[in-house]
Amino acid sequence: MDIDAWVWWLIGAVGLGIPLVLTAMPEFGMLSVGAIAGAVTAGLGFGVVAQVVVFAAVSVALIAVVRPIAARHRDGRPQLATNVDALRGRQALVLERVDGAGGRIKLAGEVWSARALDGDQTFEPGQQVDVVEIDGATAVVM
Repeated sequence: MDIDAWVWWLIGAVGLGIPLVLTAMPEFGMLSVGAIAGAVTAGLGFGVVAQVVVFAAVSVALIAVVRPIAARHRDGRPQLATNVDALRGRQALVLERVDGAGGRIKLAGEVWSARALDGDQTFEPGQQVDVVEIDGATAVVM
């Protein structure tokens, strides 16, 4: 049984697609596309050298072009602040006097214990304060 070269290239493409699915490494997908390009080259009747050159050129081009674009896209996404990280920088309402020793604020609809960032500073009820950080269950404000 004599199998045409393009069939071997398609088998190679499938073989490269399996690690893509198992490892989620997109480089295997790019190599798989290169193998499909090699299969097309073989189907058009070009020789082995042309097939390998097309496979290599397409694979390298995809890795060189697509990979940096994907990395930029992945790194460019804004990070969503959640939990206590989302509370930093928000404003709160002082419910009970806040100083370096403690106090109470209303932050994001909940009552929090709070202390002033500067121990000498005092905030009276009704004042707006900014949350600098969350230290355990205590909001540090200024």
